[in-house]
Amino acid sequence: MQKPFLEAVWSDLILANYVVPPEWLLPHLPAGTELDLFSGRCYVSLVGFLFLNTRVRGLAIPGHINFEEVNLRFYVKREVNGETRRAVVFIREIVPRLLIAKVANWLYEEPYFALPMRHAIQERDHTRILEYGWGRGFPYAMRAEVEDEPQLPEPDSEAHFIVEHYWGYTKRSKGPTSEYRVAHPPWLVWNAASFELQGDFVPFYGQHFGAVLQQPPESVVVAKGSSVEVYPGQRLKD
Repeated sequence: MQKPFLEAVWSDLILANYVVPPEWLLPHLPAGTELDLFSGRCYVSLVGFLFLNTRVRGLAIPGHINFEEVNLRFYVKREVNGETRRAVVFIREIVPRLLIAKVANWLYEEPYFALPMRHAIQERDHTRILEYGWGRGFPYAMRAEVEDEPQLPEPDSEAHFIVEHYWGYTKRSKGPTSEYRVAHPPWLVWNAASFELQGDFVPFYGQHFGAVLQQPPESVVVAKGSSVEVYPGQRLKD
């Protein structure tokens, strides 16, 4: 049995979801995959969350156990022997530790960057408030509020489409696409009662995506999260 490369808890995820033209994503599409659409529409998601209790090859690395991540991702799929592997592809990922970024870039060629980051999570009566900030001086921030208790999303819902992915693909600069498996139980989710996003995202994501992120999102899902296992990547043969 293959052992996971990384084990952690992914907690308190904010997923702000935007509809974009499919052609914007074609330059980022890994070979051997196709765009995965929901109700005929193409989505990108800006995601902020916590890595907790992180282990790499079973080892906890001091200073790299608990930290934040913010990423911009989109959705793809690949057919393998009659199985549809629904997956995510990252346009850019931000973490607060340079070592994490370098290891991810080296092993997976994932587009990681290291910047100062912070987070705050508060409980007020029946309301949970989550906030992630990043950049020097924290000019970028996302904030969501949720109420009551989270629920499992309906199988045919947009929330289910956004959170239920168990594969990742990476477009490599040389050689075939990398595929890796992510294992976790189904996530409980809320629909955000409120959401705020601040910052000029054009320098991070380019003119198209930067402009989209200035608009209200199509939806905002907050996921409670769970323990996760990320398995070593494999190069596609076709």
